[in-house]
Amino acid sequence: MKLNELLQAIQPLEVVGDTDVDICGVDIDSRLTAPGHLFMAMRGTQADGHAYIPAALEHGAVAVLCQEMPAELKPGVAYVRVADSEDATGRLATRFYGDPTSKLRLVGVTGTNGKTTVATLLYHMFRYFGYKVGLVSTVCNYIDDQPVPTEHTTPDPITLNSLLGRMADAGCRYVFMEVSSHAIAQKRISGLRFAGGIFTNLTRDHLDYHKTVENYLRAKKKFFDDLPGDAFSLTNLDDRNGMVMVQNTRSQVHTYSLRSLADFKGRVLESHFEGMLLDFNGREVAVPFIGRFNASNLLAVFGAAVLLGKGEEEVLVALSTLHPVAGRFEALRSPSGYTAIVDYAHTPDALANVLSAIHGVLSGRGQVITVVGAGGNRDKGKRPLMAQEAARQSDRLIITSDNPRYEEPQDIIGDMLAGLGPDDLSKTLSIADRREAIRTACLLARPGDVVLVAGKGHENYQEIKGVKHHFDDKEVLREVMN
Repeated sequence: MKLNELLQAIQPLEVVGDTDVDICGVDIDSRLTAPGHLFMAMRGTQADGHAYIPAALEHGAVAVLCQEMPAELKPGVAYVRVADSEDATGRLATRFYGDPTSKLRLVGVTGTNGKTTVATLLYHMFRYFGYKVGLVSTVCNYIDDQPVPTEHTTPDPITLNSLLGRMADAGCRYVFMEVSSHAIAQKRISGLRFAGGIFTNLTRDHLDYHKTVENYLRAKKKFFDDLPGDAFSLTNLDDRNGMVMVQNTRSQVHTYSLRSLADFKGRVLESHFEGMLLDFNGREVAVPFIGRFNASNLLAVFGAAVLLGKGEEEVLVALSTLHPVAGRFEALRSPSGYTAIVDYAHTPDALANVLSAIHGVLSGRGQVITVVGAGGNRDKGKRPLMAQEAARQSDRLIITSDNPRYEEPQDIIGDMLAGLGPDDLSKTLSIADRREAIRTACLLARPGDVVLVAGKGHENYQEIKGVKHHFDDKEVLREVMN
């Protein structure tokens, strides 16, 4: 594609050099730049891409996008200055990869908890309906049935548009995508056309990046502010920020709720460890999911599918065939009679939801033993809150290591223990070795008890000092149980 064709997607402030030049690749990483490429210098949180312009030119870049013109301009290179290189990068990547979202229906899911479950279940549901479908998620990306490994909840704009382009080329009709607050704030989704957006909930998370809950909320809200008029917004009325999210959107607003009148109304009729019986809009459906938070997630899936044109009856039939996402409230039964639950819960609210779901099924017939840690180099303020929430609903609590990253595990554990009073501390153990913590919890469990292992879910590694070591909570539990 010619550079001047690409530039039709943006409004440059200044252009120096010949734009009638062929562009055969676009990059934000100078190490990936090759002859004939356009290098786009973004100001990131870790590094400023402008510092890597010389490296990109050495690798053969024929054009540079920037917010600030370099002091020296290399002859034969086109320089394009813009007001916002993050926004421009997304729009140029979209155009370079053939505007893939004009050829498929893209639905974004945002919120603190439930994104992975809602997006993944919609992916499986629409494959059940017989469509080719794409998925962009925390656990794995899929081009129909082809897995594509993932590193981030929402990839960078180059990777994302390349992936969406491959999905469009493969004939995908729908794509369901988790949209993280980082991706919205960093404009990784600029240039994409969304057919709809779903809001699950909002609680404290990622304050290491956003600094305040208000900034975090604004990042989520911007996704809905930017939706076009022909798209739908589906928001959770049970969350106090549900209507805040859609107050300035041009999209068509719809609601779902387990508590009040809404376009999509749900109730939990029965609940046990094998699943729930639900009532959605006056129709009953049995599902192998547990907990009100999962009932809410399923209601969002139900509503989105109906808004995408499916009949309520066929959606309920499809719902009954779905199964929990890896690492989301996965139950393992011990031969000795206790149940272990593995869940990704890594925020105070998510822990509260999972523990509440467990108590809803137990009804006082067994004890709850919780194993939980907190990630290193992330929001420290939520650590004592997570410990408090876990202690409040657990009979025994074991504070352990999660992904310590570059922090000392014992320091993280200390931050969590600082949130507990004398009564809670009396029922709490701290065991830095996660394997040993899980083993201890299982040794404490008696028939009828529940062991909750929270925080890592689907992850099969522990990140320590920059190195990922294999570690899978489910594998450890099976070893201990056997």
